[in-house]
Amino acid sequence: MKETIIPVISPMLEDLSLDEKAVKRIFTFLYNNNAIPFILGTTGECASLPQYFKEEYLKVAVENRPYGQKLLVGISSNIIEDSIQFANKAYSLGVETVVATLPSYYSLSEEQMENYFLKLANECHSNLIIYNIPATTHMSIPLDVIERLSHHPKIVAVKDSERSLDRLIALLEICKNREDFKHYMGWAGQSAIALLNGSSGIVPSTGNFAPNIYTQMCLAAEQGLEDRVYRLQNDSDKLGNIYQFNKSLGDSLWALKVLMKQFDLCDTYMMPPLNKDNTEEEIELISNFQDLITNNKLQFNSTSNE
Repeated sequence: MKETIIPVISPMLEDLSLDEKAVKRIFTFLYNNNAIPFILGTTGECASLPQYFKEEYLKVAVENRPYGQKLLVGISSNIIEDSIQFANKAYSLGVETVVATLPSYYSLSEEQMENYFLKLANECHSNLIIYNIPATTHMSIPLDVIERLSHHPKIVAVKDSERSLDRLIALLEICKNREDFKHYMGWAGQSAIALLNGSSGIVPSTGNFAPNIYTQMCLAAEQGLEDRVYRLQNDSDKLGNIYQFNKSLGDSLWALKVLMKQFDLCDTYMMPPLNKDNTEEEIELISNFQDLITNNKLQFNSTSNE
């Protein structure tokens, strides 16, 4: 079964503490739409969060996970021992799989990259998903490194957000016909191509407020309904464009929270250094969003009560 994994924002109160009520609303919304939450990733501002916030978020996330449902947790840090300790804390709370990027300060050789993930896999009690995202780490994990790592019994998947169709096809070939190692697409704009060519799932940030588009896309791909997959991809592109076009990654995360606020999922507070408080831009963003839904007759589950 193809999986919809949502890289969940980190909801905050005005004092920048965790908004526990928002976590409950978001998780209820996502699980009701057959989506899997992934906390403390890029969309979750992981690089900016203090450790106490991460630990509180982990605790509250586990409390709001229905019995038997999946939850993914990001453990990325420039300090490997911190990543290992946090992964094992998550495991002690029942989290079976964690996700890690490369550290993002030093440029690493292929050997250093491979050894880094091997150390994580050997010392973390949980299973590990390799997360390739050059936009933030400023490094691309070579395909041959991923291929070698894919045979480690605890490295179970790669989430790849690199914007390269050639790389996508090559990665899908590495994962082809394998039950022990999966591919997850982190480039939302190519979700359809990934799913129709064998990817095990997608990881779209737009799913924070429109998860049903992606769960339906996964279902359509499973059923071989190619036209429907591409129609849903078109809807995804339009929605993503509203909060991502001509914005930096950080500003797009603020804009994403603005849209989520329209459905009472969370507020718009951001952890420094990310910060956005532009009333005029917020009004324009909301107006454009409402026009898009009306003019294109988009239909998607968009409330935390459904």
